[in-house]
Amino acid sequence: MPGNTPQSIFEKLWNSHHILTDEGESLMYVDVALAQENTLHAFTALEKANRKVLHPQQIFAFTDHYVPTTGRARGPAGIPDTGIRNMVIDMQDMARKYGVTLFGMDHEHQGIMHIVPPEQGIIQPGLFVIGNDSHTSTHGAFGCLAYGVGASEFAHVMATQALWQRKPKSMRITIDGRLGFGVSAKDVILALIAKIGVDGATGYAMEYAGSTISALSMEGRMTICNMSIEAGGRVGLIAPDDKTYAYVEGRPYAPKCRAWQQALDGWRALVTDAGTQFDKEVSLDASAIAPTATWGVSPEQALPVTGVVPDPASIKDDKKRSEYETALEYMALRPGMGLQDIKLDRVFIGSCTNGRIEDLRAAAEVAQHGKAVVPTWVVPGSMSVMRQAEAEGLDKVFIKAGFEWRDPGCSMCTAINGDYLQPGERCASTSNRNFRNRQGPGGRTHLVSPAMAAAAAIKGHLTDVREMLR
Repeated sequence: MPGNTPQSIFEKLWNSHHILTDEGESLMYVDVALAQENTLHAFTALEKANRKVLHPQQIFAFTDHYVPTTGRARGPAGIPDTGIRNMVIDMQDMARKYGVTLFGMDHEHQGIMHIVPPEQGIIQPGLFVIGNDSHTSTHGAFGCLAYGVGASEFAHVMATQALWQRKPKSMRITIDGRLGFGVSAKDVILALIAKIGVDGATGYAMEYAGSTISALSMEGRMTICNMSIEAGGRVGLIAPDDKTYAYVEGRPYAPKCRAWQQALDGWRALVTDAGTQFDKEVSLDASAIAPTATWGVSPEQALPVTGVVPDPASIKDDKKRSEYETALEYMALRPGMGLQDIKLDRVFIGSCTNGRIEDLRAAAEVAQHGKAVVPTWVVPGSMSVMRQAEAEGLDKVFIKAGFEWRDPGCSMCTAINGDYLQPGERCASTSNRNFRNRQGPGGRTHLVSPAMAAAAAIKGHLTDVREMLR
């Protein structure tokens, strides 16, 4: 490729990790691989093939999906469910056997695999990061090539530190303007998915740009990139800037002294060149985004919380009309009812989407305005987040408001750890997926921001948080 051809940050990341191409696929060097309990299948594959982990110092394992968020004093031995307990123990055993760095259940920095690595400085601009979890796209917020892979692909990476991949097309999402009062990064990504659909970015690497993205904190950027997969995107990424460098600097795994300056020199080149052509362009006006909630069983079935449940009869497209009808049936909603009339049974604040300190601060700000009228769980994304929140007194704010303060983990987002909805229960959740049965068989999920979730807890129904904050 000629040296003067404008390139996107995605192209630069792809080319810098490309080893060779064969039959349309590229062999790519992988810098960092992130594992969780479901990665056990990859370790088992290594055992069967009698293979070793090539570079164990580049593999990081976490117990997060299966760990309970209460009763942790006895460690794995205290997990009442045998199946869950064995998943946690087996993951920890495999990590130790293969010499992989483990942030286990008893680790001082235990937490969700998409929250702990940035906290520790494991995630840095310019890396190719894979994980055995679709929301590995979170780490694209740091100017990384980052996405989820299956267990067999993960095993291949552990054995070879490389991976065969087909290069996705490129998409730029430009979001400009100032976010309105009470509007957060979660509202931005929900509004985008509502606009382009859950398959709107299928086959694409998504680069987020524009003044709105630049103004976001690193926590906000991680929320945006985290949910890129919900729009069908393979990759979600944001060019690094001074906010990125300030976030990474000084963290345990970050480069030090002279290596830091050398790293900065390389990271500053990770920008999209002027004149770069994308396969697809999408734009969004930030000033038009309102606090948002999902009403259906897909992240694209979202509306401003001031809106009403849509009527399938008004949908001309047969496929979409059918989707709306089945969604309303599952969610037990009727066309025309206001979203703010939807009553709740539970509220969940946490997950890899919104379990960071900034998210808990936003929820606590609202929690000061009343008392929860439905059971509400607050689950920090990591032990570090938990300690920081407690140092700031956020836990006391939540407890005073009647919220339940729990230990770190994926909790009700995955509902495979003992934390789940009962059939028919309706929950306002800060997680990333509202599919049927996602938070438990028969559970009904409405995706919202942390502030919106806290407001819903106090009111007992979906609520426009702006009314409370004013």
